[in-house]
Amino acid sequence: MSAIQYEKNADGIVILTMDSPNQSANTMNADFQKALNETVEKLKADAGITGIIFRSAKKTFFAGGDLDDLIQARPEDAKEFFDVVQLMKKELRYIETLGVPVVAALNGTALGGGWEIALGCHARIALNDPKSKFGLPEVTLGLLPGGGGIVRMVRLLGLQNAFPFLMEGKQFGVDKAKSLGLIHDTADSIDELMEKSIAWVKANPKSQQPFDVKGYKIPGGDPKTPAVAQILAIAPAMLRDKTKGCYPAPEAIMAAAVEGAQVDVDTALTIESRYFTYLATGQVAKNMIGTFWHGLNAIKAGASRPKDVAKWQATKVGILGAGMMGAGIAYSTATKGIAVVLKDVSVENAEKGKAYSQKLLDKKVSQGRMTAEKRDQVLNLITATANAEDLKGCDLIIEAVFENQELKAKVTQEAEAFLADGGVFASNTSTLPITGLAKASKDDRNFIGLHFFSPVDKMPLVEIIKGQNTSAETLAKAYDYVQQIGKTPIVVNDSRGFFTSRVFGTFVNEGLRLLAEGVHPARIEMAALKAGMPVGPLAIQDEVALTLSEHVTNETRKALQAEGKDLPHSPSEDVLKTMIHEFGRKGKAAGAGFYDYPEGGKKHLWDGLSHWKKDVDISEQEMIDRILFVQSLDTLRCYEENVLESVVDANIGSIFGIGFAPWTGGAIQFLNQYGLDKALARANELEAKYGERFKAPQLLKDKVASGKID
Repeated sequence: MSAIQYEKNADGIVILTMDSPNQSANTMNADFQKALNETVEKLKADAGITGIIFRSAKKTFFAGGDLDDLIQARPEDAKEFFDVVQLMKKELRYIETLGVPVVAALNGTALGGGWEIALGCHARIALNDPKSKFGLPEVTLGLLPGGGGIVRMVRLLGLQNAFPFLMEGKQFGVDKAKSLGLIHDTADSIDELMEKSIAWVKANPKSQQPFDVKGYKIPGGDPKTPAVAQILAIAPAMLRDKTKGCYPAPEAIMAAAVEGAQVDVDTALTIESRYFTYLATGQVAKNMIGTFWHGLNAIKAGASRPKDVAKWQATKVGILGAGMMGAGIAYSTATKGIAVVLKDVSVENAEKGKAYSQKLLDKKVSQGRMTAEKRDQVLNLITATANAEDLKGCDLIIEAVFENQELKAKVTQEAEAFLADGGVFASNTSTLPITGLAKASKDDRNFIGLHFFSPVDKMPLVEIIKGQNTSAETLAKAYDYVQQIGKTPIVVNDSRGFFTSRVFGTFVNEGLRLLAEGVHPARIEMAALKAGMPVGPLAIQDEVALTLSEHVTNETRKALQAEGKDLPHSPSEDVLKTMIHEFGRKGKAAGAGFYDYPEGGKKHLWDGLSHWKKDVDISEQEMIDRILFVQSLDTLRCYEENVLESVVDANIGSIFGIGFAPWTGGAIQFLNQYGLDKALARANELEAKYGERFKAPQLLKDKVASGKID
């Protein structure tokens, strides 16, 4: 069966129904390319065509490019890849310029290549569906819209208005598309959608694209227009400040948009294809597609979830501790329609935790993103209490109290008595081993770790930690709950610091070590940003609180000593000790840390950090390598030690939990894309220079021959 069914009605209107065989959604795969070629040949041979309508037989209009195909494109395939892209665009352009009206009947979402097909039509009529999304999200996968999206969006909206949709991948719904003039009409049913599409064809027999009309001017002006030229003079510098040079896609999009706006449409399409080929055959797109598309989809499909356990839904969730973490978990749970009991030592504390949800919901109402009625419904789902009996009937209880084993044991035993039969008890600890905490439980098979990240309402990841005796049913229920509240779960085995806290610690410590070595703090922070980390190690240490890091280090050392082991001393500990105990600087919450936080002003590095200043000769690239390698090598150790069970969980967890450079595709993919032989050589160099933390795990040595850690 062809991916495009060709049908001509009695009025001479050709209806092209897109229906990719063996797929739930239409994509620009080899089947579609072949079908498009055959369709154009039929159109050329068909006399008396009065119009063309694109429609879909799927639930959505069109999903976009085939990422399985795109990830295979290598630099040596560039010419062939470019030719295939150009041919497809030539065929779509033929339809666009045939001289008859062309309509896209949008029955649902059209993203990426799907939106590009729609843009190639003279009119777009959409089904009135609040779930429909349109746009060009390619930049989020390290690509650019290569099917004419840049060229047409710029010509329809103007450079300045098109940039957010192109360079940030902003998606929009039907109403926004109408306000932008990109959707021309809407329909309330599929039948009405087709009726309106046919009526539009009949009403516009001589239709063409507005930008193909002689004398058409790009809204807002082309790059030579003084107002636009003024913006473009500073735009590349502003963009580089945001990307730090790690992401070639936004820069290629800007270049293709600006260059394309100065030439005719067909030349602009060729320029766009060249930049698209450059990105698609490059490594960054492969890293990002592998993790943000294939990896995330694998997790959504339950890659680390026990397969033989029935799907489960939490109906009533108890949360112990109404501090920042507990309050955030309560909000994230209640907004998904789940009843929450938020318990603290006093009703006042519990109400304070509930007020956090009130504040976030009020903000949504004030922005028009939620009705007051919906806000009240969510708030009514949260019961603030100091009475443990209110936990009765909870099928999941999560403790989110201070990182103290005795305290956690006490609240576990108090609350567990009220847990429903078959319920799950979880700890939100970020460092304490789950097997040890589970000893306080009456049944450690039902005990698990659910490590949320702060702020919970914004952070997408939850690290699920299996204790030694955690059952498959408990793991499956925890996984289902995390997905139920719209978060991304990764699964790890029990260990001190698990995966994310342990590896996150290596990043912060490396920054503190660099400071102790005498490197200027501003250079340290900039090296981290240029590596692709979202914030520098000194800034993030301030957020975490220096006192908390000191506490965790001390507790870890004590626990290890009790096991007859030791935690080697690090120069980073001396830095923390000096900051806290000599200078009285404890972090952002205390108003002073590595940064000063002037009231109403912008934070800036504290002058007193000159205490560590020495004349040290280290290149920026050396610092970048230290920052990335110290994390990726420890991630690989976690995999080698079976703390991590999959590369997917390692890559997703490192980006969404630690903030590891997204352009790399994750901490293990960083080593893969670096080249394992080169990564091993670099690790050996760093170990010789800086010590054992850069020692290459045996797994890296073992995988050099195959060239990939999987």
